[in-house]
Amino acid sequence: GRTEMEQAEMEPVWDDHNAAEFALKDAEAALKTMVEDPYVRVMANGAGGQGKEQVRAFYTEVLIPQWPDDAQMQSVNRVFGQDQLVDELHLSFTHAKQMDWLLPGEPASNKKVEMDVLIVVGFRDDLVVGERVFWDHAAVLRQVGPLQF
Repeated sequence: GRTEMEQAEMEPVWDDHNAAEFALKDAEAALKTMVEDPYVRVMANGAGGQGKEQVRAFYTEVLIPQWPDDAQMQSVNRVFGQDQLVDELHLSFTHAKQMDWLLPGEPASNKKVEMDVLIVVGFRDDLVVGERVFWDHAAVLRQVGPLQF
């Protein structure tokens, strides 16, 4: 069968995935856009999960409830490759609650954070296979700090 996905096929799946997470705040709706063995890897700190149960737990217990209420996400650039896309985003928010997806175990600092995020999204069988999420962690720490260890 056909393996390669075109831009026109990837984009709506990825947009539905993001709407499920950030508009609907529905982990099950997000998982419906993903393959049976998905992954999410936050490269800065190891957050995320491998496989449906870990990804479900990450969305349900960490990402969705700990997403900042005042988050503003701006698309900067989106690049399409073979069976993958790369999203470049600018995210601004107040660190008003503990966010284990960003700074595991750190209590809220109530500081304003501005960060650039890069997400490499893979696709398989017309669904999201996984996300690798990158940001400049030192830049985040400078804005939130000084951190106590």
